[in-house]
Amino acid sequence: MKRFLFAALLLAGAGQALATDVGVSVTVGQPGFYGRIDIGNYPPPVLVYPEPVVIQPVPVGVVYQPMYLHVPPGHAKHWSKHCGKYNACGRPVYFVQDRWYNEVYVPRYREYRDGRGEHNGKGNYKKNGKGKGHKHD
Repeated sequence: MKRFLFAALLLAGAGQALATDVGVSVTVGQPGFYGRIDIGNYPPPVLVYPEPVVIQPVPVGVVYQPMYLHVPPGHAKHWSKHCGKYNACGRPVYFVQDRWYNEVYVPRYREYRDGRGEHNGKGNYKKNGKGKGHKHD
């Protein structure tokens, strides 16, 4: 009986360890990424709402630049429940449409990241080396 309990506990612990070791990393410029994006030199985004959304009042004298966010379906609709995950409760937020993110932002981001230029994290790009954006070592 003790062996059975020990084996059951051992199997339960192993299953739990396997379940918690699984991880997925998705970064900006990939389909499935949710979070802040920098518009920079991108074409104007297609927005979910025409006006920025602000959940908490902004302190007097503080001016925040609007943030552009790509969020999962339902987060924009129930923003007061989700704004804390994005550190954006007191900030004006524009939500970009999923289709614009996937069809405009992602391809252009990849184009510059994967060979034509280097993304500096602010939506701006610079050429790598000389020539027409080809990488030179």
